Amino acid sequence: MNTLINKQVTFRDLGLIDYQEAWDYQERIFAETLALKTQNRILSDAEKVLTPNILLFCQHPHVYTLGKSGKPEHLLLSTEDLTAKQAKYYKINRGGDITYHGPGQIVGYPILDLDNFFTDIHLYMRMLEEAIIRTLADYQIDAGRIKGLTGVWLDHEAQVNPRKICALGVKASRWVTMHGFALNVNTDLSYFGNIVPCGIEDKAVTSMQKELGREVSIGEVSNILKTHLADLFQMDLTDE
Repeated sequence: MNTLINKQVTFRDLGLIDYQEAWDYQERIFAETLALKTQNRILSDAEKVLTPNILLFCQHPHVYTLGKSGKPEHLLLSTEDLTAKQAKYYKINRGGDITYHGPGQIVGYPILDLDNFFTDIHLYMRMLEEAIIRTLADYQIDAGRIKGLTGVWLDHEAQVNPRKICALGVKASRWVTMHGFALNVNTDLSYFGNIVPCGIEDKAVTSMQKELGREVSIGEVSNILKTHLADLFQMDLTDE
């Protein structure tokens, strides 16, 4: 049982950053946190060090990522097609299938030690979804969950025209998390036409811009989303 609880979370906005660079950055923080937890195991309570929590927001140039349970055939582009569309493709170590990241999308990477909050991955996923749902509600967009599917959806109850607005995919080891969520704000949705999004063939993808009929401020959405995440996780969130 962890006797040291750290609710402080450092927020960093990485701006528009190459996917591989952001992935390497996550992996470095993730590995450092795991090493610290390993070290704490052999130290007395007086010697133990608090584990850090980092929340990263960013945008990526056009990129497709395939999770561990994904099917490569869900990418509908050849290598030549990817080059023509100035897009990259990575097989990565999060859960889930294939998704797209690009400009106009808020990608969130919480690297949290859940020993500081709660040790329940299912609850963790639902809390991330809830922060997105509350953020969308602030824009009068009615969003929710569809049973058996991760992420945040519109038309989630009647499911006449269900549309995914936020994808989730995480990795966790010894309660330390990485990867996270991607919220479509002003995203170019045509890029989703090149994949079977998250391996789901019969449902569409949407964005805040499409639903509201206007471009939305990424900075404004980010600030609202940060506030909801802090409230739900009871974080002491500070910008760096």
